[in-house]
Amino acid sequence: MAYSGRFKPSNPIKYKGNPMKIIYRSTWELKLMKYCDNTKAIIEWGSEEISIPYYSPIDGKMHRYFPDFYMKVRQKDRTIKKFIIEVKPKKDLKAPSANPKRRTRQWFVSCKTFIINKAKFRYAEEYCTNNGLEFKILTEDHLQPKYK
Repeated sequence: MAYSGRFKPSNPIKYKGNPMKIIYRSTWELKLMKYCDNTKAIIEWGSEEISIPYYSPIDGKMHRYFPDFYMKVRQKDRTIKKFIIEVKPKKDLKAPSANPKRRTRQWFVSCKTFIINKAKFRYAEEYCTNNGLEFKILTEDHLQPKYK
């Protein structure tokens, strides 16, 4: 079961949206929320505050994609850069096996999820290009680096 709850920012002025309605759906999202809230270089941030329309190849309909995070960051050279960030487990970014030993229900769900995510990410890239933002996908490797 996914770890979820409400996040109460200590710097609500930085939050784009209603700071009383911030919900995290994983410990990785919670970790990134704390980082956004406490990092001075992050001028503004939001969680699931942007809606991007996308076409689903699964059902042939338009849907809305709400990326996990929006960030406005002051870079070291003092320029401002804006990002849309999606937090995903690495396993969700890999295509399922084309020829599994058994085509289980879980395999079909994985295929469907992978296809939908691919469509969402393509539309997010296009949205970012058209609106002066950069799209990033963060995994557990970024949010929980392994130290040697």
